[in-house]
Amino acid sequence: MLAVILESGEPERLYTALSLLVSASTNGTEARGLVSFGALDAMIGDLPDAGPLSHSLAELREAARSACTLQACSAAVAVSEHAVGDALDGVISMPRFLQEVAGWQLVVV
Repeated sequence: MLAVILESGEPERLYTALSLLVSASTNGTEARGLVSFGALDAMIGDLPDAGPLSHSLAELREAARSACTLQACSAAVAVSEHAVGDALDGVISMPRFLQEVAGWQLVVV
């Protein structure tokens, strides 16, 4: 079981985090992501311009949305201009997320 905290909105780091989630899920491993401050805009709104990486990043984001549980950090949502809507699987606090994934592999990107 793999839990990833997506903190960065930098395209390369988003790509890495999403690749981890999608790869784990594709291999039959339960995968969950917590989308925090830096990554929230990219996961809910428009992706940052990533040049040649843009198309792959968009595909990975969609694959992760369909294959994994992705929740927004409640503190990040509270200070964001975006509503989570259908883009993610709801909102959760960091302490609650960590409690629910206790014992899982945890990666912060």
